[in-house]
Amino acid sequence: MRSGLSDMPSISPPDSQIDHIDRKIISELRVDGRLPVTSLAQRVGLSKTPCQIRLRRLIDEGYIRSFRAVVDPTKLGLGHIAFAKIKLSDTRERALEEFKRAALMVQEVEECHMIAADFDYLIKVRTADILSYRAVLGEKISSLPHVASTSTFVVMETIIDQGG
Repeated sequence: MRSGLSDMPSISPPDSQIDHIDRKIISELRVDGRLPVTSLAQRVGLSKTPCQIRLRRLIDEGYIRSFRAVVDPTKLGLGHIAFAKIKLSDTRERALEEFKRAALMVQEVEECHMIAADFDYLIKVRTADILSYRAVLGEKISSLPHVASTSTFVVMETIIDQGG
């Protein structure tokens, strides 16, 4: 079973200012972001105040970007996942920016990645079902600026999901 940072490649550049204790703090919070500071301190071998100082620094320096609730989309009626390859008609910087800005407005798009391949973007779209996805694809995604073509891959089963 995957447990956190020990299963991941290095999470910081070689010149990083974080040490093994900072990494332990991050690892513990990846498993339980609601962990009280006193419990976190115990788990990483610090007293409360030094742990709070390190945690604040990790947040301030952007190592920890946010804390959020991880929900079960299926229980919310959003169990259908599709990935769409998107090829743009124009890949100059202005066109890329226009596409990115518009893609951010499509609430069904959970992820959007620029890809080095024979297409330009890979997006993850979550909807209630295939009919809903078809509507999102036809009415929203295909209408994004500079979209020339799309190709869809429907998820049959999710094996690993890092929770969001």
